[in-house]
This record gives sequence, structure tokens and C-alpha cells, in this order.
Amino acid sequence: MPIKVLVVDDHALLREGILCLLKAQEAIEVVGEAADGRDAIREAKRLSPDVVLMNVSLPGMDGIATAQALVQSAPGVQVLMLSMHESPDVVLRALEAGARGYLSKKSTAAELAKALRSVAAGKRYLGTGIAEDVLDALPSPRPAAGALGNLTETERKILQLTVEGKSNTEMAGMLSLSHRTVETYRLLMMRKLGLRGLPALVKFAIRHGITTVD
Repeated sequence: MPIKVLVVDDHALLREGILCLLKAQEAIEVVGEAADGRDAIREAKRLSPDVVLMNVSLPGMDGIATAQALVQSAPGVQVLMLSMHESPDVVLRALEAGARGYLSKKSTAAELAKALRSVAAGKRYLGTGIAEDVLDALPSPRPAAGALGNLTETERKILQLTVEGKSNTEMAGMLSLSHRTVETYRLLMMRKLGLRGLPALVKFAIRHGITTVD
């Protein structure tokens, strides 16, 4: 089945260019377009796309606020941000709001297609150069010596799934655990590693080869 995409950008000319690029890609179907956040939410509910490809800078409700609203109103829809803004602060805000991926408008058509496929599959995707900038901007984790080797098999699985962008609910289903148990495992794991917060945990995992950002 093709990946259904809703394109959201306030610049009509750029939006038309993106539509042309996507229509040339295999197994990707553009099901609609919108020029602002409120239209994006309305169209996402109406069209049920797999991915909303959205600009950060939108009139009225910006892309980050729209991503947060989409996560709440259309939880089955994944959000991929496509923006000229590449600062780590903006990228992290978008990810914290619920976006699965972030891509620069300087990206190639091939990378855009790759990002859409990754995000549609529930994975995180940070564009070329963006992942490194985000990691460098995060505080360096200071885990206790030898803590990684003390993680249980379940804790390692949760660590990997966390970096892949899985929610506690998704992890619970995959590991046959309750939502609360997954949350407890993650809290205990962060205590073992001497880390605070999800960004520090993700940075630690990537740097230690637990998993990689596609």
C-alpha cells in the first residue's frame, strides 16, 4: 500500500514543488494539502494520512503547535517536519511536541522519500547533519562507571525502543508488559545510568551503539 501524505506549507509555489517531487516517488501518494495549521488538523482528520509533511513556520498556529495538536486529535498520524530552520532548539521542540522526524528544506528528493518511509513505519528520522547538531547541543550524560553493563535484557530493549521513538504503550505491547511497568523500567534505568530526562537517555544510547537514528 502506498504511504498517504498530507503536505502542509503556507507558500503555494513551494507546496506545488513538493507535490511534484512526491508524485514522482514510488509507493507515495499525496492525498491532500493545507496552507496553515488549522487546515492541517481538519484535513488530517478528514483524510487520515499516514504522514503529515509540515513546515515549522506557518501563519497563526505554527507547525510545532500543530504537531502537538495532531498527536492528540489524530494519534495514528505521524508528523515529519520540513523546514529551513535547523537550530537544535527548534528541532528538539518539534520532537518534544510529537514530530517523528525533522528534515531540512535543503534535502534531496531521495532523502525526503527515505524520511517519509521511515516515519510512516514509526521510526524517528533526523536529516543529514541535524542529528549530529542536536546531539551536540544536549548536555553530555555522565553515567555511573560500568552502568551500561548492569542493564538487564529488558532494560536494553526499552532503551533501544525509546531511541526508535516508540511510546510507552507501543513498548508495552511489544514486550508484553503493562504501560506502568515500562515506565518504571525506564525510570530505574535512568537512575542506573545517572541520567535525567529523555533527551539525555537518547543521546547516551546513540553514542554507545544501542541503536542509531535512521
